[in-house]
Amino acid sequence: MLPYFDPEYENFNQRINPPRVCIDNTTCTDCTLVKVDSTNKNGILLEVLQVLSDLDLHIFKAYITSDGGWFMDVFHVVDKQGQKITDDKTIKYIEKALGPESNLLCPKGSNTQGRLVGLHSIGDHTAIELKGPDRTGLLSEIFAVLADLQCNVLAAEVWTHRMRVACVVYVNDVATGQAIDDPGRVSTIENRLRHVLRGYGGGGGNDDGSGAHANFTDASSTPHHLDRRLHQLMHADVDAVHGDGDDGAGAGAPVAVGGEGNRPEVTVEHCEEKSYSVVNVKCKDRSKLLFDIVCTLTDMEYVVFHAAVSSEANYGIQELYIRRKDGKTLLKDEAEKVIRCLEAAISRRVSEGFTLEVCGRDRVGLLSDVTRVLREHGLTVSRADVTTAGGQATNVFYVRDPSGQPVDMKTIEGLRGQFGQTVMLNVKNVSVPAEVAKAPEPRSGGMVRSSFFSFGSLFAKLRA
Repeated sequence: MLPYFDPEYENFNQRINPPRVCIDNTTCTDCTLVKVDSTNKNGILLEVLQVLSDLDLHIFKAYITSDGGWFMDVFHVVDKQGQKITDDKTIKYIEKALGPESNLLCPKGSNTQGRLVGLHSIGDHTAIELKGPDRTGLLSEIFAVLADLQCNVLAAEVWTHRMRVACVVYVNDVATGQAIDDPGRVSTIENRLRHVLRGYGGGGGNDDGSGAHANFTDASSTPHHLDRRLHQLMHADVDAVHGDGDDGAGAGAPVAVGGEGNRPEVTVEHCEEKSYSVVNVKCKDRSKLLFDIVCTLTDMEYVVFHAAVSSEANYGIQELYIRRKDGKTLLKDEAEKVIRCLEAAISRRVSEGFTLEVCGRDRVGLLSDVTRVLREHGLTVSRADVTTAGGQATNVFYVRDPSGQPVDMKTIEGLRGQFGQTVMLNVKNVSVPAEVAKAPEPRSGGMVRSSFFSFGSLFAKLRA
């Protein structure tokens, strides 16, 4: 006779030890401390970081540990303006998403549906994933094809890196406002988009060596966060086109944005005494940096057991103690691949040039018209974030000159003249990323910013 197991047994530990979150605005004078502790599970760190990154909170210091079956993190965060988190709505959202009412310890997936387009619903829609070789004007061609095929773009996010592009677009049918699910129409849209991704004169088969890919997905059942999915698309695209682990830095691929001087410094060392591989990262600090690093390591099947994060001047310094899922440290070839993949993941979200924020009443073909104007003015879109809410469209484009030269201000004024009659255009220079709030300076009443806790020094003391 087989033994009986209560089906609720796997949730027993969660019921007696639910996740706890504390939002502390009193300990430090210039930042908010978000403290999370719970029983541990695989992927829990990434889920916590997803919640914080969706709120555009900048993590400039963090202490992370998850040994012994328990998960304890402390994050020092500020908002986009560099201020404490004082908004009640934001605080309650964090408490609900990470506290006892969340499904943070649920064994089947994340506690949220992930960021589709910010934190609001876009209604009935179909998701289209695109990846392939990038070129000037490609985004304009993609949106023109969708408009021609009577697809209304509700939201989209586009990343480019080293002449490759990954994009997730949410569309519905212009006539009905419903998701597009007719197999014949789906096939037509996929073929047209695949042809655009290949470029003029591209091959006719599905595999022409360029890695061009257009695929419809069921957005309602998509298990991954949008930013995480874009990382996965670009990582898979790199493997398919350049070979496993090669981020395209070979012939013809430009260096990371900003030149060699701004290239991330990533090393992997081995702490044999404690059976960890130690990943050290130093790069220009920016929003969502920790999320991008942990996301990449998680999708590469590595587990972060301990981490210390700090920010000095404009640089972020991170020390992560990791193992493979089988508990072993990284082999030499694995370490080399981790370095390449982390360098690529960090660089993908870095942009230079200008951000153009185009706001106006949404209509079919708006994106096609806007991106066509950008192409006609000789600008390349390196990233794009498209959202709609209540009939209003907010489209943010990161643009630069294809030659690598600074964008001529006459070009920007030309855009203002062309857009000014129908939409509102806001322009920001992002040669130094503007989205990163300046990390708080040390104060006599607060914690000292210059001190950086290292797990390596702790282990050295333990071995002594």
